[in-house]
Amino acid sequence: MPQPRMMLVVTGDDFGYCPRRNQGIVDCFQAGGISNVSLLVNASAANEAADLAKRHNIPIGLHANLSEGIPVCQSLRQASTLVNQHGFFHGKMGFRQALERGQLSMEQVELELRAQVRLFRELTGHLPHHMDGHQHVHVLPEVREVFGQVLSDLRIPYTRVPVESGLHGCPWLPAHLQRFYTQVEKDALDSIPVFTRYGIRWPDVYLGLTTMGQNMSVPNLQRALSHALSAEPSGTTSTSSSDQPVVTAELMVHPGYPSHSEQGGCGEGPDDFSQSADRLHELSTLTDPSLQALYSQERVQLCAFKNL
Repeated sequence: MPQPRMMLVVTGDDFGYCPRRNQGIVDCFQAGGISNVSLLVNASAANEAADLAKRHNIPIGLHANLSEGIPVCQSLRQASTLVNQHGFFHGKMGFRQALERGQLSMEQVELELRAQVRLFRELTGHLPHHMDGHQHVHVLPEVREVFGQVLSDLRIPYTRVPVESGLHGCPWLPAHLQRFYTQVEKDALDSIPVFTRYGIRWPDVYLGLTTMGQNMSVPNLQRALSHALSAEPSGTTSTSSSDQPVVTAELMVHPGYPSHSEQGGCGEGPDDFSQSADRLHELSTLTDPSLQALYSQERVQLCAFKNL
């Protein structure tokens, strides 16, 4: 390939969620559909996922989880601000509501993040190359400060900043998703000065909110890539050639084979998201030869965070 216009990290999130998600992610990697994975260390098949990453040489980072399932840190499993009366995290929206009400201890958030990094290291044999947040919790107010401190202390170089160019021109997104994604974007923008202060890096552009599940198609990915190639970068990793800078980008994806109803999850069983046929739809789209042809045509080269 001639000089690439874009170095694209395609990250398969939720690695470790269940055996079927793991297999789908591995199959997607081997078919060239993803180039990187993000591991849920508190998920039921995390050990298997770490072994698969070693066996197939899959670049792997940490999908820090504060919203689904059971804490890794033993001392936080009972009577902590991070869990409900059943000992489970508060959930995607419940975590946000508890945070807004001032009910979450940031000291406990830090304990849990550090415990997840320790477990990641035990499972994989190394520190994560990158660390992001399950359900975007890492960019939330207060949490982002703790997250930045932990990454800086442990010298984890990269994170994700979910600010997607073209987000507001997607009429196919239902209103509730538009509202949620707009709030994620605001939180992510507010995280930039925090992550910058801690010396953390992230790719120039982010993709993935507008192309999740049934919204993922080769035309929609082409549209997202076009926006990304023409966007003002918010990231920190551009590399220059004599002609023009090479844009760095991350595409967040969730491929897999749908979870069985009784198998997987982070302690509460698999959710609707993981059991959905959308997981297989994403796997099929990401491995579609026409998408590979699009990458070649647009001079997009897939890579991992460790290659940036």
